[in-house]
Amino acid sequence: MQNNDMLGTHEFVGLQNYIDIFTPGTYIHDAFFRGLWGTVKFVVYSVPFLILVGLALALLVNSLNARVRGVFRTIFFIPYAISATVMATIWMRVFDTDSGFLNLMLDKLHIHHQQHIGWFTDTPWVWIALVVSTIWWTIGFNMMLFINGLNEVPEELYEAAKLDGANAWNRLTRITLPSIKNVTAVVMVMTIIASFNVFAQPNLMTRGGPGFETTVMLMNVFDVAYGQHQGGAASAMAILLGLIMMIVSAAVYRLLFRKEA
Repeated sequence: MQNNDMLGTHEFVGLQNYIDIFTPGTYIHDAFFRGLWGTVKFVVYSVPFLILVGLALALLVNSLNARVRGVFRTIFFIPYAISATVMATIWMRVFDTDSGFLNLMLDKLHIHHQQHIGWFTDTPWVWIALVVSTIWWTIGFNMMLFINGLNEVPEELYEAAKLDGANAWNRLTRITLPSIKNVTAVVMVMTIIASFNVFAQPNLMTRGGPGFETTVMLMNVFDVAYGQHQGGAASAMAILLGLIMMIVSAAVYRLLFRKEA
């Protein structure tokens, strides 16, 4: 592998970049594992909600009258079409410590009296802010995938289940979820990959803070490449991140389909 200093110098260094990543005390090691830990936390905190909320919205929209169904699909999908900068600007105004909409509402409701919540400066609030803004921004995509899956479920199955006395919960667990298992697997894998590639939200909204709490892998890859001028090391970090995503995605897919296998 080459060591590219981003200034035009190329030097073949073999596996040295990977060795540096796994050598404690080096800058590359600290950047990689600090960023990986922040990324893993974001994946763990965000993926379950992105899947469950997306499915819930799909079920809700699909249960509406056909005349208004398209309107609500559009409403929930619109945030997905806006840019990361616009999304960050909106939610920074909502979560601002001093004059943010949410803290002002909490003041009016007398929820807290001593001081405002530091949504971007304190834990666990910073993760709540990032996850909520991510859900609002991207949930429309998962919702549309689930809606497409729900539309493929034969209506005759629900009619037969009603005749047999099945309630709404039984129809959901015995018909709907098994019928959209393939779609669920696709949504889960795509959501995990997207969450591992998180960059815009922490970079624009928290700058990786407080401390290094929300510093994610792609922020450190960018820093190593353009801040430290070590393109080879940044490439090695990105490749390892890709391998981790492949392993996790394969494990999730195998877990979902282990019975069929």
